[in-house]
Formats: sequence, C-alpha cells, structure tokens
Amino acid sequence: MDAVRLIAATRDALARSRTVPDIVAEAWQAQALAEAVGSHLAISGPPEVRTEALGLSEAGSRACGSLHHPALRAGGVRAAQLSMIQDPRGALLDLGGLLGETGVALVGVAVSADEEALYWQCVEAIDAADESGDRVAGILRRLALRERGGVA
Repeated sequence: MDAVRLIAATRDALARSRTVPDIVAEAWQAQALAEAVGSHLAISGPPEVRTEALGLSEAGSRACGSLHHPALRAGGVRAAQLSMIQDPRGALLDLGGLLGETGVALVGVAVSADEEALYWQCVEAIDAADESGDRVAGILRRLALRERGGVA
C-alpha cells in the first residue's frame, strides 16, 4: 500500500481516538510509519536523501521502543503494509503533519496523566515525534535542493 494512504489512515485514526490507550496506540503507529518510510527511502529513495532517511528510520525505531506495543490490539501494525512511496515529497509532508498531530495528542495525554510512568512515557514519545519530524524536514530540504539542481 502507498505511504500516503497509510499516513491518511493513521491521521484519521488518531483524530478519532478519544481514550488514552487509543491515542498511545496511534502514536506508536505514527512512529512505526516514520520507521517504515525512512527505511523505504533509505533503500530506494534518491541517493541524496538516503542518509537522512536512515536517520528517520532509526528515530522511528527508537520511538516505537519508548511506547508499549499497543498496535496489535488496535488491529496490527499499519506500517507493515507499506509497499511503495509514489510521491516521496507528498508522503513526507503528510508524515510531518501526522508527527506534529501525534505530539499534540501526546501532550494532552501527558498533562492529564494520573500515573508518573505514563507521563514520562508520553514525554519520551513527544521527544521522539519531534526528532522524527526534524528528520522529515531534513529529507524535504534535501529533496528541494535536488529539484533545484543543487547539491544536497
């Protein structure tokens, strides 16, 4: 399945999430997508973005470890369905938006957390979403340079 469709499905699921477990599950799904998109671009993306894409994959992977693995109860890992990225720029723009929305949703969970462990889990996940978002922005800059004929 194309990355844009998977990202849209995750954005929709995050927007519909009302409970803490659902929000955390969708945050995990977003980071799994960041890892998958990064891996895909690191292998088959333009040479100018492969190093930064590998960094995105690693950031997404670390983030998935910072959250419990609630994705299985939520119907499986959507990122496992990634088979192509038809529009890398569009997918990265959408992924950046999803990561931003994920951070906002996690802030809401963190400020209302009754348990200290959940609070710190959210703080770590917010940092991870921010790092992944920075990696996405870096890849987009390199793609823009490439399109203008500059050196990345």
